[in-house]
Amino acid sequence: MVPTSTLFHRKQQGPAMGAERTIRLASTLLCIGLGLIAGCSKKPSDPASEAPPAVSVQADADPSLVKVKNPEAFPLAAVAGIQAPSKLNVTGTVAPDISRTIPVISIASGRVVAIHARMGDFVKKGQLLMEVQSNDVSTAFNTYLKAVSDERLAQVQLDRAKLLADKGAIPTSQLEIAQNAEEDAKAALVAAEQQLRVLGVDKDHPGETVKVLSPSNGVIIQQNVTDAAAAGVTYGGTANAFTIADLSHVWVICDVYENDLANVHLGQHADITLNAFPGKTFSGTISDIGAQLDPSLRTAKVRIQVENPQHLLRIGMFATAILEGSHAEQRTVVPATAVLQLHDRSYVFEPAANGTFKRVLVKTGETLPNNLLEITAGVQPGGQVVSNALDLENASEQQ
Repeated sequence: MVPTSTLFHRKQQGPAMGAERTIRLASTLLCIGLGLIAGCSKKPSDPASEAPPAVSVQADADPSLVKVKNPEAFPLAAVAGIQAPSKLNVTGTVAPDISRTIPVISIASGRVVAIHARMGDFVKKGQLLMEVQSNDVSTAFNTYLKAVSDERLAQVQLDRAKLLADKGAIPTSQLEIAQNAEEDAKAALVAAEQQLRVLGVDKDHPGETVKVLSPSNGVIIQQNVTDAAAAGVTYGGTANAFTIADLSHVWVICDVYENDLANVHLGQHADITLNAFPGKTFSGTISDIGAQLDPSLRTAKVRIQVENPQHLLRIGMFATAILEGSHAEQRTVVPATAVLQLHDRSYVFEPAANGTFKRVLVKTGETLPNNLLEITAGVQPGGQVVSNALDLENASEQQ
């Protein structure tokens, strides 16, 4: 059983705890009501106020402007315009001079047994090029030996006829017949010797082969035979075994458009430049202007003769010819030091506002006398540029 005092104590706590729970519930409901009232009375959000601030773009400084501490330390030069003869630039290739090109032909027909020179070799006159094994050698030598025997016999018969004629043993007519026979034998002997010389065979020391020699000095630019190949004209081989060219004098064959032919004439001087030798110029003279134009390109072949004593110009090289025209034209020029070469491009510096300089891209032409350089695009006569572009570029990089 529960003691009486304990029951009395629980009865006393019951009303107090109920009141406390009621107060807590009322407080909770009051908080929820206030929250609902505050949520209903809150204003809707403004999207404009929540957007990020507007971006302001500031233009970068002009990269072509250059500023230095002492702009007055860089003197200016005028962009000038001068009158100079017109120039015509044409392209072409180096070719051998046909009049100085000699084919090497094997007189004997047979099989090539030895080649002593190859394409591209420089050979001298009389140099051994190849040897051909041919039946022509034996035939020619046999003819020579027979001619020698016939001439010896004819000479003996003539001597005997003279002796008999002196003693009156034979008539004069027989002596004349003997003399005629001896002369025929001599003629046949001379012809046989000549045939051996043509074949290149020594009559005193005959060999089994025909030796083909170089007819002149030059470079072998074409070779049509190989070892064991047929040579000559009767065995199905090529008659032209080698082609030798004297490259101390060459041609430059250029293509000139129809519209530019009026500025080209025979005997006209031409300056030749080649990609293989930058900065070096060769002199030439126009010797022929083609009478027929290419129907698709509308160009004529113009031949320029060029001296080549050092053999620098090689067959097939790409060349550019500068032809001087008959009328004058205005050119824009600046001092050569005013042009800055940077990354395969050319620039000049023009004065700008507030002591700055502007770097301008230009296209350059040919170099003219008095250390002037032609400008084909970028600036016009009447302007000014910095006279020494490299100094200004170095000063700007040091800042």
